[in-house]
Amino acid sequence: MKYEKYLPVGTVVMLKGGTKRAMIIGFCAYEDNERGKLFDYTGCLYPEGLIASNQTLLFDHSQIDKIYHIGLVDDEEKEFKEKLNKFVQSMNTTNPDTTNK
Repeated sequence: MKYEKYLPVGTVVMLKGGTKRAMIIGFCAYEDNERGKLFDYTGCLYPEGLIASNQTLLFDHSQIDKIYHIGLVDDEEKEFKEKLNKFVQSMNTTNPDTTNK
């Protein structure tokens, strides 16, 4: 099943080539040493969670191989996703170098 981009926080996934599951904890993050690359998701290892800030995972929707669990979807999440999509569209319009597609 194909899921829409920007899965909810709390979604547990396996990345392509991965050996450990990851949980989505945020969106639209830049890698520290490469400001031009905007990643779709911020994640942490599952089930450990975020142990140290320097162990955050950055990945794109296209890197997801399998979805194990979808995070909470409610009215608040749907409203946030609409705002997120508008933000990403505006970023792509104002700075095409941040696109990763």
